[in-house]
Amino acid sequence: MPNFLVIGAGKSGTTSLYFYLDQHPQIYMSPQKEVNFFGVEGQQVKFSGPRDDQEAKVCFSINSIEAYQEIFKNASTEKAIGEISPFYLYSPKASERIQHYIPDVKLIAILRNPVDRAYSNFLHLVRDGREPITDFAQAIQEEETRIKNNWSPSWHYKRAGFYYTLLKRYFDKFDGKQIRIYLYDDYIAHPIATVQDIFQFIGVDESFVPDISVKYNLSGIPKNQILHTLISTHNPIKAKLQQMIPIVLVRTVKTIRDRNLDKPPPLPFEMRQQLIEVYRQDIEKLEDLLQQDLSKWLA
Repeated sequence: MPNFLVIGAGKSGTTSLYFYLDQHPQIYMSPQKEVNFFGVEGQQVKFSGPRDDQEAKVCFSINSIEAYQEIFKNASTEKAIGEISPFYLYSPKASERIQHYIPDVKLIAILRNPVDRAYSNFLHLVRDGREPITDFAQAIQEEETRIKNNWSPSWHYKRAGFYYTLLKRYFDKFDGKQIRIYLYDDYIAHPIATVQDIFQFIGVDESFVPDISVKYNLSGIPKNQILHTLISTHNPIKAKLQQMIPIVLVRTVKTIRDRNLDKPPPLPFEMRQQLIEVYRQDIEKLEDLLQQDLSKWLA
């Protein structure tokens, strides 16, 4: 079983963090990012949104403790064993199931400005050709209807940003010393320092310096949608190939994908102001919970 988990948040640099942690010789990372076991234990997950069936097969198929433990069977002498599933922060049941199975686990979260997180989430699905609505404000208006119609959590743009409400579950169940929270802006500005602080927190050599030259899971608007879909679409065969082919080839494919992306348009000012007011009360509570100044999120 893992002794540390990165529980979120989505679109906050966790894909890059997965690869940075995986480089450390004293860390064993699950071969697949986003296992999501603690959020779907005992469930046969089925969602109704565009290409949600493919997402469910890749990211929500590990639903038994035996299948979960199988993921870590190749761990040997590593001091730290972990996985990254941003869904754990959002899941209503994950905190309780984590406490049940691994009560002494170390928990890590990276929090991004919830307005920026929501917009990045939207752009991610536009990029992958799944979001049929190209106007963010309209997509936000459709969110509650989509949730009622059982679209996957990937479509919960606004709801996934109420961090105080989501984190409170973990602070209620675990000792605060087991939880380490980082802000996305600090992580982006000082990636090595942030990752080395995580190394110290999970008990491995904190002097190790990972290669951070490659950025993962960039947002953008594809110049050629067919090419992007071919490279990016989740499927089990592609996931298996990525484990087998040399890392240099994986990076070559990633470079092709990134060069096929145009910079996304900025979030309109009026929409940003509206969402700031939606999140204001939750952000103020989060400041008290974390004892951190989050005033920049309200600017």
